[in-house]
Amino acid sequence: MIMGIGVDMVSEARVARSIKRPGFLEKVYGPAERALLEGRGMRPQTAAANFAAKEAFGKALGTGLLREFALCETEALRDENGAPYFSFSGRAAALMQARGLTAHLSLTHEGGTAAAFVVLERREASASLKEEPECSTLR
Repeated sequence: MIMGIGVDMVSEARVARSIKRPGFLEKVYGPAERALLEGRGMRPQTAAANFAAKEAFGKALGTGLLREFALCETEALRDENGAPYFSFSGRAAALMQARGLTAHLSLTHEGGTAAAFVVLERREASASLKEEPECSTLR
């Protein structure tokens, strides 16, 4: 069941200026995220997409930012195929666990703007999967 949806857009130029400020990276991005950014040459579009992911997550959660968790506790990472996903730690991880939520993340950037889309899903304990289909299949 979908519990929340969030979307956000961020200016790459704004984030490019911010990542030069002392302490910004440590406050906003977690350790694995900072390693990702460094591995990608601190590209503003990657940093902006990750920042947008944090904003979209807060909107999907319904709390906004900086209320129930620290920004660096929500890391937007990439799997071996480049697909984005969240890794949570601290209060953000506890919140996700307590609410029984799973996060889905999509990122994009174009023309100096990065965007993120987040869907928060709660799996119902009563939901079951049936091995046998209830409908006929075409052959």
